[in-house]
Amino acid sequence: MNILIIEDERAIAEVEKAYIEREGFSADIAGDGLTGLAKFNSGNFDLVLLDLMLPGMAGADVCSEIRRSSNAPIIMVTAKSGEEDIVAGLDAGADDYIVKPFSPKILMARIRANLRKGGGENTAAASLIKVGDSLVIDPQNFTVKKNGEEISLTRNEFLILSRMASRPEKTWSRDDLITYALGYEYEGFERSIDSYIKNIRKKLSDAEHDNGYIRTVHGFGYKISDGVK
Repeated sequence: MNILIIEDERAIAEVEKAYIEREGFSADIAGDGLTGLAKFNSGNFDLVLLDLMLPGMAGADVCSEIRRSSNAPIIMVTAKSGEEDIVAGLDAGADDYIVKPFSPKILMARIRANLRKGGGENTAAASLIKVGDSLVIDPQNFTVKKNGEEISLTRNEFLILSRMASRPEKTWSRDDLITYALGYEYEGFERSIDSYIKNIRKKLSDAEHDNGYIRTVHGFGYKISDGVK
């Protein structure tokens, strides 16, 4: 596994690199946003650790650019801990968010969890999931197609959508979904799931499904839906 660290504080980047390599992975460091994006585009990386505040190009913009061509897990690592900052990072396409200062052990647990999500574990026997007449979810290949056209989702977006679609009768709480998607006790706030839902709806909505196949159940959470409401 090859991990790209985009971090302008060299001491922090070296600590991250040391722990990553101790785990048996390889790591490369970029000290600013533009260099980080160029390295990602020219390399073969399985995961990105991305600072939000970077010289040259902001972390959120780097994240958005990476998302144009890749679904590699992106973990934001930043000192900005406000709710709006977390939402902005997730809206840009990040899969996870870690606030500085952080425990290196927690960092590595997050890295392992996000890498596992892309490994296709326990999907060999998974069947296609259909929502209505137009949406098809393939858990084995991590793809979503609407009217035959593939829709690009991040790993967390895919996990959230496929989880809800696998049990269309169930109403999912925010805590249920964020815990399932991230695979551990999430240290952020549970409403961060709203950012994922918003992104899924944006990618899937159309004239007949303006809710993006996800219905809000006020006071409870979310539920899969093949109708407009």
